[in-house]
Amino acid sequence: MKNSKVLFQELIDNIRLPESPEEITTIAYLMLEKTVGVSNTDIMAGKQILVPMEAIHTLQKFIDRINKGEPLQYVLGEAYFFGRNFQVNPAVLIPRPETEELIRTVLAWSNDIRNKAKGFPLRVLDIGTGSGCIATTLSLELRDAEVYASDVSNAALSVALDNAEAHGAKITLLHHDILKEKIPVYDLDIIVSNPPYVAESESREMKPNVLQFEPHLALFAPDDDPLIFYREIARKAKVTLRPPGLLAVEINERFGKEVSQLFIDNGFRAVEVIPDVSGKSRVVKAERAT
Repeated sequence: MKNSKVLFQELIDNIRLPESPEEITTIAYLMLEKTVGVSNTDIMAGKQILVPMEAIHTLQKFIDRINKGEPLQYVLGEAYFFGRNFQVNPAVLIPRPETEELIRTVLAWSNDIRNKAKGFPLRVLDIGTGSGCIATTLSLELRDAEVYASDVSNAALSVALDNAEAHGAKITLLHHDILKEKIPVYDLDIIVSNPPYVAESESREMKPNVLQFEPHLALFAPDDDPLIFYREIARKAKVTLRPPGLLAVEINERFGKEVSQLFIDNGFRAVEVIPDVSGKSRVVKAERAT
């Protein structure tokens, strides 16, 4: 048996990261919760817990990986998004809180459409699905929707499949390269995407744990054409969306005006830039004109 508060402090003392004490405390708590299932209340009370030798070894491996800069989500194998835990590994980006604004945008639009046309069957495509967190969340929140999710990476599609099955979401997964191929699904009502949008030149401003561990395929757009994914999505979405279909994308905060203009140039209407909780431009939404 071991005192949970003592074990908790030992973890904190062994985490050597240039982070705030609050962040290190959170990391230690999540590792302890994952390995031995103790709660914050248990720790504060100094509850005596049985810690198997296997759990001790796992905790040490976790600490070693954390101290090398690996993101906690990859170490634990999971990330929290829109109230649910999703499996993640280095084949996919770690879901981020700001992406939840994309979900809220789609849900608000969907509710409005349903109010105008009861029983309106929604067909949804998530382009560049990665972990599948967007597609799975939309499938669960829009219970009557027919949801498709595409990605160029087979490894990412495997993670997305595991997440969909774990949450009981009904999703059709497609291997697809938006830069080279037509959108393989027609008569869609919603196209949503969080495509690569970090310019390669911005890499020097990124934290090492992101740059060294997260997949560059899903992060970076070329410096000479940082809007390439938005251009292809807009050009191909206008063919596959049925009016008044929604196109909603997450963006680099620097390019709200440029992405909006791309959508206008491709015949979309009601174009709007939506900020995230930090006030940064985060989502551009538009509707296909009739």
